[in-house]
Amino acid sequence: MDLKKAHAPVNTITYDKNRIEEPTGNIYEAITIIAKRANQINGEIKKELIEKLEEFATYNDSLEEIFENKEQIEVSKFYEKLPKPHALAVEEWLEEKISYRESK
Repeated sequence: MDLKKAHAPVNTITYDKNRIEEPTGNIYEAITIIAKRANQINGEIKKELIEKLEEFATYNDSLEEIFENKEQIEVSKFYEKLPKPHALAVEEWLEEKISYRESK
């Protein structure tokens, strides 16, 4: 997932309920699918953030040697400004990028 190309809203917006439920015909089923995808996105973002922060990590035994790492701060700020995982999942849903199958 390329987070730089994501165009989901950062702020809270109102969605048309009919557009959300249209693919499944059931709003609850659609929300469940979107929620599962949001959890997947959150896991991907968290894993990527941890990997990037570990590149700059310093392992010191002494608390006196703690200092600000500008690269870590910039990486953290980038991830703080990203749209939330649920907003990304809703956008994927509305753009029909999420595939699902009905369980019987």
